[in-house]
Amino acid sequence: MQFIVHMKLESDTIFGNGMNVPGGEDISVQTDSWGFPYLKGSTFKGIFREEFINYLAWERKSAEEAEEMVKVLLGDSRSDILINPRKLIFSDLCLHPEVIQIIQKEELIPQEVTEMFTYLRTFTSLEGGVAREGSLRSARCIKKGLHFYGKCTCHEEDAPVIKEALQMIKWVGSMRSRGFGKVRICGEEV
Repeated sequence: MQFIVHMKLESDTIFGNGMNVPGGEDISVQTDSWGFPYLKGSTFKGIFREEFINYLAWERKSAEEAEEMVKVLLGDSRSDILINPRKLIFSDLCLHPEVIQIIQKEELIPQEVTEMFTYLRTFTSLEGGVAREGSLRSARCIKKGLHFYGKCTCHEEDAPVIKEALQMIKWVGSMRSRGFGKVRICGEEV
């Protein structure tokens, strides 16, 4: 079975790509070849794993039961999908396909596309209420209010539990402790 994962950004968010731009950005966002920001499915699966474990504890599952469910749904390795038909698969979370198609028709360069959905934000570390010397940093942030969509492929009997656990995810991306990455997520029928 497949359903849509719908994620709305309720604050500015950083889907970091682990890169920086010398003299420009200390933290850059993950973008595709067109410049559109997206969240990798494998990264999202890791975030889901953490909340799924919390969900199972909240549901008062025993440690053995929870461990078994996590193993069955999230697997031990990439190769076990061949022997585990219940393993969850998350696609990348991207902007709506219609939005992407409209912008692609404009024939913009990737940097222009990225700048449509992001902005550069600077911050410093404080010491005694004063900016610490040499602490100025910049991060490319994805604008709040944007909606991202992906697909979840799962066994039909697992879908209700997965959808409930998805709603527990409240933060994604980098710099969550500074208020970035607040989200609202739900599972929607295709």
